[in-house]
Amino acid sequence: MSLERPVSPDPYPLLPAVASFTVTSNDVIDGQPLTEAQVHAAGNTSPELSWEPGPEGTQSYVVTCFDPDAPTPSGFWHWVVVDIPADVTSLPTGAGDSDDTLPDGAFHIRNDFGTAEFGGAAPPEGDQVHRYFFVVHAVKESNLGVDSTATPAVVSFNLAFKTLGRAILTGTYAF
Repeated sequence: MSLERPVSPDPYPLLPAVASFTVTSNDVIDGQPLTEAQVHAAGNTSPELSWEPGPEGTQSYVVTCFDPDAPTPSGFWHWVVVDIPADVTSLPTGAGDSDDTLPDGAFHIRNDFGTAEFGGAAPPEGDQVHRYFFVVHAVKESNLGVDSTATPAVVSFNLAFKTLGRAILTGTYAF
């Protein structure tokens, strides 16, 4: 059964315009299908991400993974890490396992699976191809001003006012 519905828009052009910078990965190729390592029912492992330093004034980073194509009105948040120090410009494969695997001071926000860690791709079987936006947000403050009880929506709201730059890498997946 295919769930025919319009493709959701790329959410990031809908936000206030900010500078762009580059994020790369040894685990995710932009525009290409994710490997089984990044699939929830398989490896469920966060990818390695490396990025250029953010624009001048960057005080910290937030890393997110969002699927706008989930069959919900609000998409699906797979990964949210806040308060990554400004001198950190990469996360190794598996950094999303827990707060203990993140740089000092950084922490996870509960994803839409309900866990404070990376949750891999998990589109409904037979659904359209889903896009997974791995985004590094350069933040103009040393911390975003949220705690671990915040929701991804609250993090996103704060980012709308505190983001100096954004780097985006998009993987895809379908069962």
